[in-house]
Amino acid sequence: MNPNIGQLLAPFALSFAFVFLLTPLVIILAKKIGIIDDPKNKTHPKIIHTYPVPRGGGLSIFAGIALTSLIFLPIDKHLIGILLGLTVLVVLGLIDDRYNINPYKRLAVQFLAAAIPIATGIGIAFMNNPFGGIIDLTQPRFYFQLFGQQKSIWILSDIFALFWMVFIMNILNMGAKGVDGQLPGVVSISALTIALLSLKHSADITQWPVIILALIISGSYLGFLPWNIFPQKIMPGFSGSIIAGYSLAVLSILSTTKVGTLLVVLGIPMVDTGYTIIRRVLSGKSPVWGDAGHLHHKLLNAGFNKKQVSYFYWGFTVVLGIVSLYLNTSFKFYTIIGVVLFVGGLLLWLTYNSKKVKK
Repeated sequence: MNPNIGQLLAPFALSFAFVFLLTPLVIILAKKIGIIDDPKNKTHPKIIHTYPVPRGGGLSIFAGIALTSLIFLPIDKHLIGILLGLTVLVVLGLIDDRYNINPYKRLAVQFLAAAIPIATGIGIAFMNNPFGGIIDLTQPRFYFQLFGQQKSIWILSDIFALFWMVFIMNILNMGAKGVDGQLPGVVSISALTIALLSLKHSADITQWPVIILALIISGSYLGFLPWNIFPQKIMPGFSGSIIAGYSLAVLSILSTTKVGTLLVVLGIPMVDTGYTIIRRVLSGKSPVWGDAGHLHHKLLNAGFNKKQVSYFYWGFTVVLGIVSLYLNTSFKFYTIIGVVLFVGGLLLWLTYNSKKVKK
């Protein structure tokens, strides 16, 4: 039996309501404990807001995801692992929002958080090869005894899942955040795309919880959007971006390993992040320290306002999300190549025109 419309709308609506109602309380809390991003106290080139804004929006988003999941999803080892990982990340994010932790220390904690759901059995066993066939990640295996029972670690599967999750966390943090409303819109659309894709396979009973979880994540970020859209009253902060990446990465694994789908949907921030890292390394800078060279910075420099930049990201995410629903593995690969060329060309054109204007 497929889930009916009521079963789908209820978790989406409740997660939206939780986050929408909790966010004003988080704004008050952030102001009381000093999690405020005041541009007057910082001279970092990546900062583009002009007035003090509370950070820590990930706290209300986390609460919405966790509370709604506990209501609508079976409480098994997988859900516990997912929520424990989220808890580690939201604590890390809030501490960073307050104290600006060294990026390499943050990265270490991200790996720790990603390892928690993997330890409960969430992993990538097989992948479709864009050039044909299946990539088997179940071998080699490491066997060991635990509490009198034989357990095994699928080495390639777990390593790939670990790096995949951390990779997506950093894509969302580096390439999908920066302008009012940019992140929650991109994440909500991406999660909804995974929900729709899983709904196509809803005859498989194992996909029902994935659909529900995807709708919960989509609803949570959509509930945060009214408070973050221009002019923003609170930022998602590091906490909001890394739990976004973590959540989407987990969904892509659970939804019969739709890794390629998520890469297509997040094509714009993914390619922007890739070009940013390459640019920083080639210029002798650390790849993890922020600057003002992201695509959203260049669009602003080209004359776009903050709302238009957000609409640009949302629009392309919607288009790529719709396209991804109808592509096979090989066409997803070629679509990603197309996005790489498009974003690369756009960045070069914006950079060239920026230098031309300055002359």
